[in-house]
Amino acid sequence: MDKLIRGTGTAIVTPFLSDGSIDFVSFKKVVDHQLDGGVEMLVPLGSTGENPTISCEERTAILRWIVEYVDHRALIIAGTGTNDTRTSVEFTSEALALGADAALVVTPFYNKPTPDGLFRHFKAVADVGLPVVMYNVPGRTGLNMSAETTLRCADIPNVVAVKEASADMAQCMEIIRNAPAGFNLLSGEDNLTVPLISLGACGVISVTSNEMPREFSRMVRFALAGQFEEARALHFELLDLMKINFIESNPGPVKAALAMMGIIRENLRLPLVPVRAENKLKIRHILEHLDAVMLEQMG
Repeated sequence: MDKLIRGTGTAIVTPFLSDGSIDFVSFKKVVDHQLDGGVEMLVPLGSTGENPTISCEERTAILRWIVEYVDHRALIIAGTGTNDTRTSVEFTSEALALGADAALVVTPFYNKPTPDGLFRHFKAVADVGLPVVMYNVPGRTGLNMSAETTLRCADIPNVVAVKEASADMAQCMEIIRNAPAGFNLLSGEDNLTVPLISLGACGVISVTSNEMPREFSRMVRFALAGQFEEARALHFELLDLMKINFIESNPGPVKAALAMMGIIRENLRLPLVPVRAENKLKIRHILEHLDAVMLEQMG
């Protein structure tokens, strides 16, 4: 593909109003925060965007709005994967028609396809013509896509990358070492981003960059440039935030943090609920510490 899927992609939250409808005013703040922070890619309608609760009409409205508003200032990688191949093809076709740059397609969840079923699933989606980033996240799907299957799918035209969230470094290394030209691995675990880039990954699709896009994307760019001392320093500054973002089900913690930052309201759709009060205190403490560190560095 002509557009380079490399750097920091933010799996952006979907802001809601108190009545549960999409809050496009806050959505603009979320996107502006990302663009001002220098991220290279925006990933709407992923699990961080609460995609299981988003209706088809809302998907269309979100994608149409974000493509028009971003206007090529960052790549748009639309979450289009479901556990039904036909629906995944339909969502990917719509993303192509609306102007998305690529699709993020999760391995089908719950029905647990065989390796051949995975291959056929990704081929059917890739045949739409939009570049596909596969998404392996066994913690959510109940299925780990092996390195062997990933590499088989990597030969499918239009399959350009995999977001690896298995936390299996050996599996990631096998993919990176044996990947065909033009196929890349993106970290799906924020805290493994720098280690994986040191081994040849080309970036990350991140949750933490919702809150700290400037610092997180600087970390990634340092790592991609081989400046690992600088990348490591930022990694350890952000590590507590990376961990606290998963103290409860994602995106509860990140939405709590963004609400504290004045970017969105802390509204989620059931079955997700706001994080517990004691965890909000922990999140606030980490944000306050990071603010103090960043201000000190700027001074």
